[in-house]
Amino acid sequence: MTAYFKFLGHQLKGWPQQNYYLFFFSLGCQIMTLVNAPITWLSFLTFIGTTLGVLCVLAINAAKSINGVLGILSGLCFIIVGFSAKNYLSIGEQVAYILTLDIPVLLSANWNVNMVSKIRKFTAKTWVISLISTLVVFLISGYLIGALTDDPRPWVDAMSFAICFTAGIICFLRYNNQYFWWLASGIAQLVLWYISFRQGSATLAMFINSCVYVANDVLAFTVSPWFNKKEKERLIKEETAYAMNINK
Repeated sequence: MTAYFKFLGHQLKGWPQQNYYLFFFSLGCQIMTLVNAPITWLSFLTFIGTTLGVLCVLAINAAKSINGVLGILSGLCFIIVGFSAKNYLSIGEQVAYILTLDIPVLLSANWNVNMVSKIRKFTAKTWVISLISTLVVFLISGYLIGALTDDPRPWVDAMSFAICFTAGIICFLRYNNQYFWWLASGIAQLVLWYISFRQGSATLAMFINSCVYVANDVLAFTVSPWFNKKEKERLIKEETAYAMNINK
């Protein structure tokens, strides 16, 4: 167990500097949002969830498998927040993340050992499959959530859910093209939580969180090892050295 916690600590190190800057910027914004209004159990839970959620997406950006632990913890917080806002597919979105990305990452030996060296790109076939899958999930989930629940924003909710659900699967399969989906999902969530906030169903913190997610996605195309060759090579060397040190 001690070795595992050391491994998790190692996973928080060696990120691109911009990732740390974005995290502390997000943390400052969330603290200001928290203290700028009466603090309730829901606003505090949102603060915890958004903080862990930002760490999770930054970990994915840095190709670090600690995102599995962070994703499960933040997901549980967001499930409660989504239920209170009646954004029911946002709950499904978090469950999908946990089932398709977080738990598999924790259980997969391949994801947890020098994952950055296994990054790959889409072919024409995988582009078509991913786009069609996203559209099918959007149509089915939008119809079902509108017919079976009192979700006030079924199609906006479904758009966010479909993109995020597909992105989680693409991420676990280690395709760097996931970031086209993450960027689209961040924009979809901006729309969803802005409308929810305007209608009095959610706090401003979730909208701010979505803004940070979009910034992280843009950042990924520049400094992340998913796209930046030099950063990828640096992390491969770092992870190889760490593995050799553990095996001594």
